[in-house]
Amino acid sequence: MFTGIVQGVAQIAAIRDRASIRSFEIDFPNGFVDGLDVGGSVSIDGVCLTATEILSPKRVSFDVILQSLSVTTLSEFSVGTVVNAERAAKDGAEIGGHPLSGHVDFSTEIEVVSEVGGNKAVRVRVPEAFRRYIFPKGYIAVNGASLTVSECNKLDGWFEVWLIPETRRATNLDGKAVGDRLNIEIERGTQVIVDTVRDTITEALGNLKPALEGLLAERGLILEDILTQPLALMPAGTAL
Repeated sequence: MFTGIVQGVAQIAAIRDRASIRSFEIDFPNGFVDGLDVGGSVSIDGVCLTATEILSPKRVSFDVILQSLSVTTLSEFSVGTVVNAERAAKDGAEIGGHPLSGHVDFSTEIEVVSEVGGNKAVRVRVPEAFRRYIFPKGYIAVNGASLTVSECNKLDGWFEVWLIPETRRATNLDGKAVGDRLNIEIERGTQVIVDTVRDTITEALGNLKPALEGLLAERGLILEDILTQPLALMPAGTAL
């Protein structure tokens, strides 16, 4: 498990391919590798990787299978790429962000980048299958960094996060631009709640569910909005 608090930025030092496996040699900041053993877990841009060889006090090798390469941005890494790094959380560790598994759900492109003062806003696309799990003020992991969703539009399929100065300093997100791809992990607790409630509603409504979803769509809503907000927050004039 990880906490979503990036502990340092690292750099890809070497890449080797063999039999559907890609090996990355990664250089870490001073002290990061202390106590790390072969078999230990490290989050690299939000992807949980297993250390396969400790090459030096700063350099570690990791093997990545084809599935991870296809789902995440790891296939786009080249020598010199800067990545976010976090060691696996120890028992009793403070969870400064939110619990992460290191299992990326999807990678996506940045659509819009804007800046106000020292803060930067980043807007990214969301595949339709995952839109139901993203809510304003909810947690989201972006390249392994625990962030709060500032805004989202489930019908248009995007969410936005703000990067405060400390996040910009401590992670690789400040260097990202429109068109760059990011690894996204949704918050598991939200996923469980939404899926459980949705399954319950589906059983209760039966054949009426598509009609209800159509009615909500006419008013710019989706079923998950109704399931997770008090009815008092619905737009005036909405009738079920």
